[in-house]
Amino acid sequence: MACSAHAGKLAIVIDDFGYRPAQENQVLQMPAAISVAVLPDATHAHEMATKAHQRGHEVLIHLPMAPLSKQPLEKNTLRPDMSSEEVERIIREAVAKVPYAVGLNNHMGSAMTSSLPGMQKVMQVLNHYNFYFLDSMTIGNSQSTRAAAGTSVKVIKRRVFLDDTQNEADIRKQFLRAVHLAQRDGSAIAIGHPHPTTVKVLQQMLPTLPADITLVSPGQLLNEPQNAGRQAPPTVAKPTPPRNPFKGVKACPGKPEFVPASRALNAITESLADSAGVRYINTYFSGLKLELGND
Repeated sequence: MACSAHAGKLAIVIDDFGYRPAQENQVLQMPAAISVAVLPDATHAHEMATKAHQRGHEVLIHLPMAPLSKQPLEKNTLRPDMSSEEVERIIREAVAKVPYAVGLNNHMGSAMTSSLPGMQKVMQVLNHYNFYFLDSMTIGNSQSTRAAAGTSVKVIKRRVFLDDTQNEADIRKQFLRAVHLAQRDGSAIAIGHPHPTTVKVLQQMLPTLPADITLVSPGQLLNEPQNAGRQAPPTVAKPTPPRNPFKGVKACPGKPEFVPASRALNAITESLADSAGVRYINTYFSGLKLELGND
């Protein structure tokens, strides 16, 4: 059974804030530990970021980044080929549009996050804002951690997407998977979106969280090991066996050799002949024979 001293920490972030106030206001009615990521150029970006902050929710900037797939790019999408000055401008304007932000995560971005030079430009800018970076992990070989080296930017990573589909059963399954990962590894981050089905599932399942799960904001996981399994509890040390003075090999290599019966019998006979008991008998009877002969 899980021990409360090792409660799992679960962070849930709702992306794409700023376009759907009706659903987003429902999210803001949820526990304050639920965090929101706001699209800087969304119609209601400033309004929803301010409202989220006032209600105690952690706010992130949900910044568009270039994907590998060929599709129209949103306004102010970061691309790997951009200059440092252009990256700095886009992030600076995003900060002004999303007040109270303490971190940034990527919207799409597989092409950008897999580019080490591109992400190094991002990290250099975030370093000036004291922001953390939540990697949405839209691609497996993301370079965000390597790019943050040499800066004070802390990188945390998404473990579960809650709503790749809009099917309620699938969303519940993903929610339970996030809970399991938090229990197993100590912490986990799940990302969802303000879809009606996602909102409905969260409203139903958040009150049923297990007692060994603590809902936290991503900022509370900055010092947690990422994707590391929890250490096993210490075991009671076994008593030390008596010291064996024999320093031979611990195991005999190779297969056991077949020994013919005649050879084994000869070996036993030779061993008995050389034993202390046989030597005593031989000596005793030899001496007795000499004594009898002298008589």
